[in-house]
Amino acid sequence: MIYSDLFFGFLKVGLFAFGGAYGAIPLIRDVVLSYGWLDDEMLTYIIAVSESTPGPIMVNLATYVGSSRAGLPGSVIATFAVVLPAFIIILLVMELLKTVLTNPYVQAALRGLKPCIVGIVLATGAFMILKNCFFSLNDLAINMKAVILTVFLSSIYFGARKISKPGISPIMLILLSAVSGIIVYV
Repeated sequence: MIYSDLFFGFLKVGLFAFGGAYGAIPLIRDVVLSYGWLDDEMLTYIIAVSESTPGPIMVNLATYVGSSRAGLPGSVIATFAVVLPAFIIILLVMELLKTVLTNPYVQAALRGLKPCIVGIVLATGAFMILKNCFFSLNDLAINMKAVILTVFLSSIYFGARKISKPGISPIMLILLSAVSGIIVYV
């Protein structure tokens, strides 16, 4: 039963996640929480680890969740399920690419999806910041360590963009975040 749940749960993520891994985080959160595979706090930690490890976030998340729920077979099934739709879609797109992308309706649909994906990514980021900076959103108990860390990292990110045009590299920001988190929380 767990194998079919992992397969169909992550197949759903692979099928309906559009806009990359960051756009898929809300869908992954819904699937993982609805099956009860992880709680919200653990999922937030796993997302952070998945962002900082090599490879696509969705694959890393699927592999971890599958492994934690059903060992090696579970990780293989979850990973296979999450990449299967993209693999099939890429094969189909390769065949249809030359004719379909020149269609003005398809171009208009893709241009319309870009702001939606940006909104999903921003909403997910805001949710994760609020969830980590406040112990409870109901009574607004503030986690000062998380607030200070968020302000520090935001200042570094936006300050670097003011100083140099490309800003700080994502890899450097991830490493700085990891070191800062170790310093603050250990």
